[in-house]
Amino acid sequence: MKFENIGLDKLKADLNRLDEVMLSYGLVREGQWDYERVTYDRKFELKDGVYYLRVFGYAAEGDVGAHKALIQIMTPLLGKHYYPHGVEYGEGETFPKSLVSQCEKILTDIKNEVEKFAQA
Repeated sequence: MKFENIGLDKLKADLNRLDEVMLSYGLVREGQWDYERVTYDRKFELKDGVYYLRVFGYAAEGDVGAHKALIQIMTPLLGKHYYPHGVEYGEGETFPKSLVSQCEKILTDIKNEVEKFAQA
């Protein structure tokens, strides 16, 4: 499921500040990066399955490995994990309304914080 109406995908932000904001909302980057891309994940374990809120980004300028990058944030996704195949984001998936609402609030709060230091 794509969260296209939040507006995060219109923002570019300093990697280090973005890491701090994302972590404060439970989204971790850990080892999910290369020199040009980042992925922030937050895991939700519900009785009907495991879900991941994911925020992707790429280096519009700089190098992620050097911790000096301007990250273009992409459209956030919500996916359901299926063992052993991985996370599915497809149109055939259904997501609990309470989870979708929670994710929308998290993403809106992140957007409001990132806007304070984002670049055009």
